[in-house]
Amino acid sequence: MKRGSLLFSPITIGGVSLANRIAVSPMCQYSAAAGSANDWHLQHLGSLSMGGAGLVIVEATAVEPEGRITPGCLGLYSDLNEAALEPVVSLCRRWGNARLGIQLAHAGRKASSEVPWKGGKPLPPSAGGWATVAPSAIPFDEAAPRPEALDEAGLARIREAFAAAARRADRLGFDLIELHGAHGYLLHSFCSPIANRREDGYGGSAENRMRFPLEVAEAVRRVWPRSNALGMRITGSDWIEGGLSPEDAGIFARELETLGFDYVCVSSGGISPKARVAVAPGYQVPFAETVKKMSRIAVQTVGMIVDPRQAEAILAEGQADWVALARGFLDDPRWGWHAADVLEADAATPPQYRRARPDLWPGAALARHSRAG
Repeated sequence: MKRGSLLFSPITIGGVSLANRIAVSPMCQYSAAAGSANDWHLQHLGSLSMGGAGLVIVEATAVEPEGRITPGCLGLYSDLNEAALEPVVSLCRRWGNARLGIQLAHAGRKASSEVPWKGGKPLPPSAGGWATVAPSAIPFDEAAPRPEALDEAGLARIREAFAAAARRADRLGFDLIELHGAHGYLLHSFCSPIANRREDGYGGSAENRMRFPLEVAEAVRRVWPRSNALGMRITGSDWIEGGLSPEDAGIFARELETLGFDYVCVSSGGISPKARVAVAPGYQVPFAETVKKMSRIAVQTVGMIVDPRQAEAILAEGQADWVALARGFLDDPRWGWHAADVLEADAATPPQYRRARPDLWPGAALARHSRAG
């Protein structure tokens, strides 16, 4: 590191040391076959692992077939899924510089949908769709089918599915697991009063609504090694009256901290099509800041963080401990390199690509200028 950049300072999350405070956020690719990774994931994740981030997290990966958002979503619920991910992990380990994580998820009532570039609408059984589950039998919107409210057996099945997927992730050698508790998917829908209208011990009060996500968290914590890192993406706001607030996120983060979780990533939205999200650069950072003030757990922030100076300022102002970028890395898979150039810091570069760095190639400055223009 050439000077005191916070973004390019190391950080330790749980038992995992990261070279910098940049994470590549999980990004659905909708390109798997029966939950299994393929050549698309090899090139996509392999490229991102070389882009200068300290951590790359594999997209939302379903813990059971019915938990996939679309038929093209990744899964980690079978031996075939596990075997298909092995070469992806091996490639990133051999050639990349980033630590590797995976996001485990269940889409709940938002499952069984068409891929986005084909409209993203609910898939009927005649088109390969399947029955969905939720805390309550409330459809996501008027076009969605009514989900089945989970009973005790269903809750137990899904708890074990998360734990089983975590065991598979351990065998594959991932450094980090992130549970998906945001974006309107199953764990978030239990927490939110917008989607959870149960009248048993899993509904009603905030304590009851958090119960099932915390049971899943505890089940994963029991099987995931302490030498690795464990976190959850949580919801900082439902962006709808009567929904979850940043203070609710802070309370939930404290509960996760008590269970032995190492971090939370604070996102928002997705619980209802009626939500009106005020998207702008860094629009979710204030939610992360609230959670950071209310807890001692490490806090990651995400949401239209695109400029290196913006990311540096978030850390300098103490709003979060590290940042995650999603579309910023789709747009520029070498974002980490270019951020280091802007902040006069160092980012890991594969030796095969070193000759394209500014200290060895005068054309780098021209390339940056052309891109900016």
